[in-house]
Amino acid sequence: MIPLILGMAFIMVALMVVVLALVVGSNTNTGVARSLELLNQKPVRQEVGKNELGAQDRLVAPAMDRLRGLAVRLSPSGTGDRITRSLDKAGNPGAWTVERVMGAKGAGLLIGIAVMLLLFGLSLNGLLAAAALGAAGFFVPDLLVYNMGTKRQTDMRKGLADALDMLTVCVEAGQGFDAAILQVARTVEGPIAGEFARVLSEMQIGKSRGEAFSALGDRTTAPEVKNFVSTLVQADRLGLPIAAVLREQTKEMRVVRRQRAEEQAQKVTVKILFPLLLCIFPALFIVIIGPGAIQIVNTFSGL
Repeated sequence: MIPLILGMAFIMVALMVVVLALVVGSNTNTGVARSLELLNQKPVRQEVGKNELGAQDRLVAPAMDRLRGLAVRLSPSGTGDRITRSLDKAGNPGAWTVERVMGAKGAGLLIGIAVMLLLFGLSLNGLLAAAALGAAGFFVPDLLVYNMGTKRQTDMRKGLADALDMLTVCVEAGQGFDAAILQVARTVEGPIAGEFARVLSEMQIGKSRGEAFSALGDRTTAPEVKNFVSTLVQADRLGLPIAAVLREQTKEMRVVRRQRAEEQAQKVTVKILFPLLLCIFPALFIVIIGPGAIQIVNTFSGL
């Protein structure tokens, strides 16, 4: 009896599977109808995002978009253009774009608020600390970009004199001005070489020499570079010989570099005053007066 009951149970299960297959399959098109259905089917963005995109595109990118939107709403108008100019002065580093800077501003704001609320809670001090740290985190990316731009402008000022020397030698040796710029871009180290390479690229894509160098002047804040650029632009407009202009600029640049070195040397006495008062003098006082002070205390304590 037991084998008979088991056989009937298996038969019933098989019948139920066949019936379910027929019912489900009756609602599904086959053949040409199925092919037409696949062609007419429109993909849904949510399904594509869940099935095809990577974890970074599904999680990180939407979060950065929302943080960027938050930073844009909290920033005044023209912030994007200001960040673009700051990135140009910083040399447009590959890891930094306007969108990433705005996303970092939003992330810094939320992280600062969250950290202070976790430490101090929802009290008055916690809210004030959260507001302060959130504001600091909001402006930290701007400070980093500004710092990179300042360092790069300083390096450009240091490397401009060597670049002008090589540019003058190449032009006086008979090379064309564009070939001399290419030689400087290949040989000189530092950000000034990258700027000359960018000027040459802009000239090759159709910009005039004056327009390319004017754009270089807009991307820098160093007075020496601006003076050099304005001189070249005026020489190009008036048709003056480039070799004579470069020779005069090279002489002037040597004088400016010597004056800047003398200025930095004069500032050393003022800058060393605070470390001397705060670090060196206290140590000297402890070493010289310390044993005498201990002896005086022991003497008066014995009395």
